Amino acid sequence: MTTPTRLLGTAEWRALEQAHEARADALTRGRRERAATGQTHPVDDFLFTYYPFRPGLLRRWHPGAGALLQGAATEPRANWKWYRTTGSDSQVDFAAFSEKNERVIAFIRALLAATRQRPAQFGCFGLHEWAMVYRQGEHRHIAPLRLGQGDTDAVVLENRIACSHFDAFRFFTPEALPLNQLQPTRENQPALEQPGCLHAGMDIYKWVIKLGPLVPGEVLLDSFELARDIRQLDMEASPYDLVDWGYTPVPVETAAGKAEYVRRQRGFTERSNALRERVVRLLD
Repeated sequence: MTTPTRLLGTAEWRALEQAHEARADALTRGRRERAATGQTHPVDDFLFTYYPFRPGLLRRWHPGAGALLQGAATEPRANWKWYRTTGSDSQVDFAAFSEKNERVIAFIRALLAATRQRPAQFGCFGLHEWAMVYRQGEHRHIAPLRLGQGDTDAVVLENRIACSHFDAFRFFTPEALPLNQLQPTRENQPALEQPGCLHAGMDIYKWVIKLGPLVPGEVLLDSFELARDIRQLDMEASPYDLVDWGYTPVPVETAAGKAEYVRRQRGFTERSNALRERVVRLLD
């Protein structure tokens, strides 16, 4: 059982909850509107399919471990999983959650801390997406290839492929797998993960989801926003033609495109490391 480190009055925590719900609604509006009409989106839907976390769950505000909510014992949240009541108040049951998820918490903490401390690598240029379509007639996305199949394959062959992220590498085509300078696996993930990797930055959202109510709502939404912004660059630098969707290509097959990719990649490295630091501090 954890001792509260901060006491939130009823008016205070209700205001935080309402602000979180409004922010989450704004972030998920496009997804919810598309779901109502059966439409899909080649960029944004990734955040709800690859990371299977429904808009309704993203909308659910948690104060995080160590916060006692005054007057919340009669609220629906008092019956949520991993909550407990103390008199008329309610709080996250840190002891129960951590006991049940001890190994997961330890893995996430170690992975984020190790990744944050490593030097960032800026030589991949987003070519993992190109390796995912190398010499393949059918592709995962409905958008056409910007350069066509032949020229796309040539870009893969003419460049150094150096993907360090297993969950990107595992989607390489069979012919592209041996072209990668690294051979990431689930087992060596903690040793290879580095903060310059866009997919490692997006995955902070995944780790925060797994930490559930231990993490305050603002950290959850900050990690979602980071993943959303990274996903945009990931697809702008991809071989797909997304102009009709409103995205300007970052042509990483050129020197100028590579420079633009690295410039934005460095910004995401700073943002992702700041989030890793916040999550590690919370767990500590």
